[in-house]
Amino acid sequence: MGEHSVFSRCIMAKVTLEIIDGADRGKILTDLETPVTIGREEGNTVQLNDDRVSRFHLKIQQDHDRIVLTDLESTNGTKVNGETTHLRILRYGDMISIGRSVLRYGSREQIAQRLAGPRRAASAADDDELTRGDEGNEPPPASLEFELSWHDRPGDHATLGTLYPPELPKQLSPGQAAELSELLEYFHIRVRSLLDSVEMEDEADRVSLDFRQWQNLLDIQARLAEYLRRISEPE
Repeated sequence: MGEHSVFSRCIMAKVTLEIIDGADRGKILTDLETPVTIGREEGNTVQLNDDRVSRFHLKIQQDHDRIVLTDLESTNGTKVNGETTHLRILRYGDMISIGRSVLRYGSREQIAQRLAGPRRAASAADDDELTRGDEGNEPPPASLEFELSWHDRPGDHATLGTLYPPELPKQLSPGQAAELSELLEYFHIRVRSLLDSVEMEDEADRVSLDFRQWQNLLDIQARLAEYLRRISEPE
């Protein structure tokens, strides 16, 4: 029994990474067992097609209940949320920039949980019942669509339906697919320019934009990256 408990505590954490820019954009890598290495060389957990990424660029590993990113003395360095770093504790929603590639850390559900924390704490201070589900004492599960639509001012709450993305058109001709790809590429570049302007304070959830709006931008870019990859892949 004792040995089983020790084994359970030693199970490696799993991480999710979404590539939102670069040659590999649109890929979602789920449940990667730590430690995870990222680089352009074969043998990495995540191999990127990016000549500005070092052969073995960075490592993501578990340290107790924390997930830690370490730059492996890469040539062009690593940025997290726009800040150059050698060692960084990752939190869901963090943006990792290496070479020409940008990755978002965490699944949409995990990012939603991070966003839900402050909202639920604020709601509990006003009315404890608002944090409870219909049954029991547990709050309802967080949805990224809901969390991205939520605002501090009740009058600003968005209609949830507007955040659910439409399906891509089916049976497009090659010309139509190229036109749609060009359109999406335009928006992708525009969003990327906004992300490049983000500056984040040390050890804070404050950036030059409101964090919730920053996550909105990241999510828009991630969805556009998915659409671009799906269009370019033959059926």
